[in-house]
This record gives sequence, structure tokens and C-alpha cells, in this order.
Amino acid sequence: MHRLQQAGAIMISPRRILAVAAVLTAAGPAAADSVERNFAGSIQLDYMAVPSESVGRKIALDSATAEVSMKVTQDFGDNVSASIKLCVACHGIEAGMAFFDLRIADELNFRVGRFTPQFGSFPIRYDPANHRTSDKPLPYDMGRMLRLGEWNMGVLPSPWVDNGVELSGAHYFTDDVRLDYAAYAVGGPRGQSGAADFDYRLSRSGDAYYVDNNSRPSLGGNAALNIVAGRTTVTAGASGMFGTYDPDNKLHYQIAGAHLVLQLSRVFLRAEYLVRRTEMALGDDPAQRFKYGPGKDGKYDPYFLKQGWYAELELPAGDRLDVILRWDGLRRQGNVLRDSELRSDSAVLRYTAGVSVKVRGAVRIKLSGELYDFSDFSDEIAIHLALTGTL
Repeated sequence: MHRLQQAGAIMISPRRILAVAAVLTAAGPAAADSVERNFAGSIQLDYMAVPSESVGRKIALDSATAEVSMKVTQDFGDNVSASIKLCVACHGIEAGMAFFDLRIADELNFRVGRFTPQFGSFPIRYDPANHRTSDKPLPYDMGRMLRLGEWNMGVLPSPWVDNGVELSGAHYFTDDVRLDYAAYAVGGPRGQSGAADFDYRLSRSGDAYYVDNNSRPSLGGNAALNIVAGRTTVTAGASGMFGTYDPDNKLHYQIAGAHLVLQLSRVFLRAEYLVRRTEMALGDDPAQRFKYGPGKDGKYDPYFLKQGWYAELELPAGDRLDVILRWDGLRRQGNVLRDSELRSDSAVLRYTAGVSVKVRGAVRIKLSGELYDFSDFSDEIAIHLALTGTL
């Protein structure tokens, strides 16, 4: 497991997170009259098999993985609260959140600390107990997709946990029409000097310190319109983020996204699209560094474009059974490093069918099958079987 620590005065380790959580949940009777505490959590054990490969480990993190989250929130009166969340997943123990919220009004809320900045729709429900599939949509994949090494995961892996400050709020035009917004400054994605893409491990390794690697924050924002009409709810939104990701503050990136969620009673239709434009370091000899030569103008294009999308339909089939149908994909356009197995225009499409069965209380069994259609590799099949529960 990774060792979690912060530089300077902000040092967060799993032991300290648990200690703070214990203090919050075990405060004495004298504090009970002025504060209110809430505890929530979720657990998922997922087994992924790749029957199209004799050894699935060659192309994926297959077999059994556990995802655990434990969250404690404490209210200090009506306007101030603090939240701490501990997560355990493939990357080990992680501080999923540790922040203060200061609520001035419905339209004005300040969040300071370590959190997932608001971007799109799926990161709001990334905990496994909050979505019916075992894994995440490809645009937000954080390491469970097949060929994750070749694709370097999704467009913006979720949850993207970062240090910073966020300003958010909600304005009610009527009781049924609401506009949510958020704007934030965070450390942002990270990469090595002379990088050609993000290195997600640098955002998850305490050995590299959880601080901004280039002394410049990434800026972003999100806006969503919510409309309620009887048993129907429609949410439409857009998001954006930009900044630099290398230690020398030279390599730029921009991410944009749009999402639509339609809820009709217990039926959900969700769709999202993400696109990221990322600058690559050309190096002293681009001809030796990259697989493809310069363009018609004789110059190497230092940018590549990575797109991701998903459409998901969630249908109830009785009180205990939900059926899930999902179509998602990724496309990458632009030059690649010489040792990459991708081409200058590569894509992957995935088709998922699954069910989520309520066993008892908040415990569910998830079963799904996935067909991967790669442009550069043979098609593959993945099967997921998971047990999920909320605390």
C-alpha cells in the first residue's frame, strides 16, 4: 500500500485519518448538544474474469478487488461542517476527502481541503454502492478496463481527489427549476518532466507528496440545470478544466464535458461526453521519440485528443432486480510514442449488459458481461461478479 503523507503542515496518513474519525465519532456528551455527526460507508468485492485470455493479468487488473469507503461528517452549527473519508481500493489506502464546508447561503458555499472537484455527472456517484455496474464508464476508468496500460485509463479517472478550494451554490428559479454551479482551483493532474501524458500514479503516491507539482493551480468549473416535473427529473450540465501538468509548467491540457440525466420514476437514462486536449513534450529528437513523422508543414504536432463517452439505461424489473445496459468508448487521435501499440487514430467500444439484485437490506449482487471492440487489438470479453453493501 502507498504511504500517504503531505508536505509541510498538511500531513495526512491513514492512521491520522482513522484517529480523527474516531475523535469525531466518539466526542463526549458535552459536545453532543452543539454538533451533529453522521457516518456512512460502502463496500464492494468484485471479481473480474477475462475468458478471452488464458492469463487476464497480461491486459488487465483482473481477479478480485475490494473497494471500501468510510465517511464521517460533523456539523458545527448550521453553517460549518467537516468531512473525512477513507478509501481502500486497488491503489491501497487513500484520503478520499478531508475538507471544511462553509455555507453562507444556498447560492454560496466554500469548500477547502482535499476533495473531488465537481466535473460531470458520474463522479457524484462514483462509490460502488451508488451505481449499479461493478466498474466505471470508460471516460472515468481508474484502472479496471482491459488494455489499461496501452490506453492509460480514461479521460479523467474518477474519483479525481485533489487539494484546493471550491466555490459552489444553487439558485432556485422556482421550486422545480434549479441551477447548480461550481468553480475551483486545485493542484491538477501530474506528469514527469518531458511527459507525453498524465501519470495518474503521481496523484496517488504519498512518496511524491500530495502537493502541486508545478506551483500553478488547475482551474475548472461545472454548471447544471435541474428540472422536476412530477415524477420526471431532467439534469443537463457542462464542465471544464484546464492547466499544466508537468513540473516545468510547460505542458498544457484542457478538458471539457457535457452530461444529461433523465429520471422517470425508477428508470434512469444517463449520457456523458468528455474530451481532453493534452500537450506532449517533443524532446530534442522527435523523430526518435514518436512513431509518426511531422505533418505537411514539416512540424510535429505536440497535442493529442482523447475523447470518451457513455450512455446507460437503468431499468427496474421488480422490487429487487435492476437491469443495466451500457455503451461506452474511448478514441485517441494524435501522435504516439515509438513503443506504443496504439496508432495515430485508435478507438475502443464496449458493450455491457448486467443486473443488480437486492439480496437483503442494502446488500446487492451485481453481475455483468462486457464485450470490448478494439481497433488495434483482438476483441475481448470480461465478466464481473460483485457483492456490494452500504453501511
